Amino acid sequence: MSFKFLVSGIGYSILVIQLYSRLYCIVLAWSLFYLIFSFRDPLPWSSCSNSWNTDKCVELSSANWTAGRSENWTGNWMSVSLTKSSVSEFWERRVLSMSAGIEEVGTVSWELVLCLLVCWVACYFCIFKGVSSTGKVVYFTAVFPYVTLAILLIRGVTLPGAWQGVVYYLYPDPSRLADLQVWMEAGSQVLFSYGVASGTLITLGSYNKVKNNCYRDSLWLCVLNSSTSFAAGFAVFSALGFMAHKQGISIDLVVESGPGLAFIAFPQAVAMMPLPQLWAVCFFFMLILLGLDSVFAGLETLTASVIDLFPQQMRRPWRREIFLIFFCTLVFLIQISHTTQGGIYQFQLIDYYGTNGSCLLFVCMAQCVAASWAFGAERVCEAVRRMSGQKPCSMFRLCWRYITPLICLVCFILYFLDYQPLTSKGGSMYPDWAYRLGWAIALSTVLPVPVWAVAKICVTTGSFRQRLSLLWFPAQDPDINQMEAERKSLSDL
Repeated sequence: MSFKFLVSGIGYSILVIQLYSRLYCIVLAWSLFYLIFSFRDPLPWSSCSNSWNTDKCVELSSANWTAGRSENWTGNWMSVSLTKSSVSEFWERRVLSMSAGIEEVGTVSWELVLCLLVCWVACYFCIFKGVSSTGKVVYFTAVFPYVTLAILLIRGVTLPGAWQGVVYYLYPDPSRLADLQVWMEAGSQVLFSYGVASGTLITLGSYNKVKNNCYRDSLWLCVLNSSTSFAAGFAVFSALGFMAHKQGISIDLVVESGPGLAFIAFPQAVAMMPLPQLWAVCFFFMLILLGLDSVFAGLETLTASVIDLFPQQMRRPWRREIFLIFFCTLVFLIQISHTTQGGIYQFQLIDYYGTNGSCLLFVCMAQCVAASWAFGAERVCEAVRRMSGQKPCSMFRLCWRYITPLICLVCFILYFLDYQPLTSKGGSMYPDWAYRLGWAIALSTVLPVPVWAVAKICVTTGSFRQRLSLLWFPAQDPDINQMEAERKSLSDL
């Protein structure tokens, strides 16, 4: 299915987004760090008797704090200026050793470097043989989290106060529905959850047999993904309800958004449960497996793209393995900066500007336009029919051509109209150079599409109409037999 290069910039935008997304391997390192400490008794973040604790440290599960909360309460316990929870101090002072800001890089945490190295080695061995190794690994990394989620869900709903959290989860605040930021964040989460515009689904789907029923698989993927997210919400909010019940506060004061949910709220919740080590190990092991799935799927997308770009050089014995060793080593060395005292600020900067929802919305819109208008929605339906034996209903064509591109365009514009600059913990602003760097990162994810299109038009001969006709429309429909032969050659690599 060739678009004769006019929209090839979409692929390069996806590659840039995938490169920025490799930073999430540091989340695996944090999870591994917590997993190692989860075997200690008592859990190190449950008390204030550790070397990294300060005089402001309080144990939120202690009777003294619970008795005095009504007198000393000044706001969210994550950001109280007079006191700091033991779990917050473990996260900020033991795991991250946070500096005052992004301009203060500080020293490297060699414990985190070692955890990061282990995570990258694991990612390499998950995909170094291509789909033959990935397919075997994913049976465990994709299935076992469901077992862990079921265990945490059953445990969560049996905790005191869990119903309070479930009610908070199922009954939204109507006043927040008028908040534009809520809808933007929800849209971003849907894009991330389904892997839209990331290239991962396209890459992994290309290893299927040509006659595979992709129509059926797509529908089941949506059902399974949404059902999993819905069920996970019960596990999360039952734990938050338990925390609110134990501390005697409302749920909206329990946790802030961001990494705090995984590395502050849940560690605090398990510290309040019986057998806390068991639940901590289950949770962080599940987090590592989920992260591994995301990281090595993105790595497979990058690797497959490089192989397609340089087939003569890469489709030779051991070229894939050598490339992966080089790439993983390079990214690991770059990510050592994220293990410094200022590393969390670097992480937040790239996460906020490089892999945010607006970038994915733009790429998603461009993909819809390319597939439904350049290649043609009818051609897409016919290709699906030839492969699966089922032709998508007219609603799909309507979504591809009009509804989805329009929604993506509107949301993309609203992102800029409702733009709020990134702030660090406590609402502190980043330095001006950090914002300029952030915007440069954001532009690097969307500019390949228009820049590539303009460049191809400029270098192509003929009138403007002839150039568009030559570069926009595909030369011919895909040949099923040729596609199957190419799939087999890729699978043999």
